[in-house]
Amino acid sequence: MQKRIQTSLLNEEKRTTIWFLWLFYTIYLAYDITYYYILPEFSWESGQDILSMGITFWMYIVMFGLLPFSFHLIKKKKIWLIKYIYFITYTSLNIINDIWIYWDSNVSYSSGNVVELVIVMFSPIFVNKKFFTLVSYGTILKFIVIGLVLRDTVVLFPLLIIVVLSMIGYIFLHRFLNYIDAVKQSYDKQLEGIVKGIIATLELKDPYTRGHSERVAQYAMILAKATGRLKEEKLKSFYYTCLLHDIGKIHIPDSILTKPGRLTKDEFDVVKTHPDVGAKAVQQVVGIADNINVIRHHHERWDGNGYPDQIGGENIDFLARITAIADAFDAMTSSRSYRSALPLDEAYKRIIKEMGTQFDPNLEDKFKKVYPIWIDYHKTYYAQNKSIDKTAALKRG
Repeated sequence: MQKRIQTSLLNEEKRTTIWFLWLFYTIYLAYDITYYYILPEFSWESGQDILSMGITFWMYIVMFGLLPFSFHLIKKKKIWLIKYIYFITYTSLNIINDIWIYWDSNVSYSSGNVVELVIVMFSPIFVNKKFFTLVSYGTILKFIVIGLVLRDTVVLFPLLIIVVLSMIGYIFLHRFLNYIDAVKQSYDKQLEGIVKGIIATLELKDPYTRGHSERVAQYAMILAKATGRLKEEKLKSFYYTCLLHDIGKIHIPDSILTKPGRLTKDEFDVVKTHPDVGAKAVQQVVGIADNINVIRHHHERWDGNGYPDQIGGENIDFLARITAIADAFDAMTSSRSYRSALPLDEAYKRIIKEMGTQFDPNLEDKFKKVYPIWIDYHKTYYAQNKSIDKTAALKRG
């Protein structure tokens, strides 16, 4: 699913880049042909004599030489680099060209190419703040450098135009980004609603697990943030997946799921199918499937004796290792049909004891660090939900 999203974004970037290249070369050639060849034929002032075109000829060679390199980057799926390379190369050559032409010249400076204006105006189509900032500040810096070197105040006019166009471009870009954020927020709310609806259905089957998924997701999020390895978008996706870590239990018969006594081997084998069932159930869900191993491997053990795949150590997905700790902690500190909840400090000791066997020992220090935060969350949760797991609430401290 992640590959599908990346492919879609890559195709969109590719289309935008091709539009950019067509626009760049069309206007670049049209302007230069008009400025250097057509206008002089009518004896109109062209701004430059063809024989004093600076390094314009070499600019053609360099800029058209970038085309095969751009095709190479497209094949290598590094399309995002193309726009940066074109802008930096073209702007750098323009600075050299303009200084070359006007240095020690009696002719007052005139801006070289309308392409600069087009790049500034159309840079928002990439919906990329970094590129827009580079284009705006880079073009402004070009005129400042040329003005300082040539000591010609006439650069203030094109500089003012660029500033105005940058402000207009920023407004467009800001509107694009706001629209994208609104769509993303709407999608997130819909996804969260669907996830919580599914969890509510599962909890109707097993009232003893009421709130379990929510608590595990919160514990896991706190621990994941403490590792510092996840960005905000990844954390959000992880949270939704964590809420669904036990979704496969909806496949387990009620007679097994709510059995008050110890399960038989055959019954436990049925229970052990829930990670695989859950992973298959969400493998096509955008925003969940990216972290599907959280669902499939949250019962794997560091020593390789878990289920369903009996993998161990670093072979277990990092986020699944985090979820395993959160899941075990909540399972121990909440009541079940077959036993009462453990006190928090006892659950803490058992998890520390199992570091290196059941749990990832590399997460021990982070677990110790966030444990006080888990205690606060546990107490707050049960204070706000007094009807849930009264036994655990009584033993929480």
